[in-house]
Amino acid sequence: MTSGEHTITDYTSERNHAMFFDYYYILWVLPAVIFAIWASARVSSTFQKYSSQISRSGLSGSQAARRVLEAEEVYQVQIERTGGSLTDHYDPRINVIRLSDSVCDQTSTAAIGVAAHEAGHAIQYARGYLPIKIRNAIIPVTNIGSRLALPLILIGLLFAGQGSEMGKMAYLGVFCFGLSTLFQVITLPVEFDASRRALRAIENAHILTEEELSGARKVLTAAALTYVAALAVSLTQLFRLLAIVNRRNGRE
Repeated sequence: MTSGEHTITDYTSERNHAMFFDYYYILWVLPAVIFAIWASARVSSTFQKYSSQISRSGLSGSQAARRVLEAEEVYQVQIERTGGSLTDHYDPRINVIRLSDSVCDQTSTAAIGVAAHEAGHAIQYARGYLPIKIRNAIIPVTNIGSRLALPLILIGLLFAGQGSEMGKMAYLGVFCFGLSTLFQVITLPVEFDASRRALRAIENAHILTEEELSGARKVLTAAALTYVAALAVSLTQLFRLLAIVNRRNGRE
């Protein structure tokens, strides 16, 4: 939680100035945050587990990504190494897949699964997949909204309940925050589809055996949970902020 959010909570205290306890955070947001922490730990442990399962094909992550792309007749994508662990991503601006040190040259089923997933994103762009177009289109708006949300909510809460129209600014701030939640909603089908494309290509191109494919699928499933958790945190934060604003404006 940011310091700005603490300030917002402070301004929703009871009018008699009694100590305010943020039940909204405890009841709604905290369980989602715990789920997110668990999901992050799970993806790390699952990736580590299947990093020791070496594929019989001997293909590295970068080679598997290239094989997946070729299987879908996508040839113009570059593949590069990037530092860190699980920092893998596809950069559509320059049509490059960047694979981390723990994936690029590794021949494990975990590495192949992650690399194929990023290839799946490149295939989405090549095929004109609608949800990823929508996600890219709203990125500038969501970036602006995320910066304006908390300041607008704080200003609105300062003037709420004083007969001022300025109190309505808090609702505008909640709307701005909701744009980031919308981004998380659209991200889910994008990520699930990338994994679906990856696993289908791995199977069709015989990159992994059936047993090895199961390991790659478990890694990608664990990774997908982190996006579900991110959406859960964003949704509960949105409901929390709306409840705080309603309470301050006397609508509860």
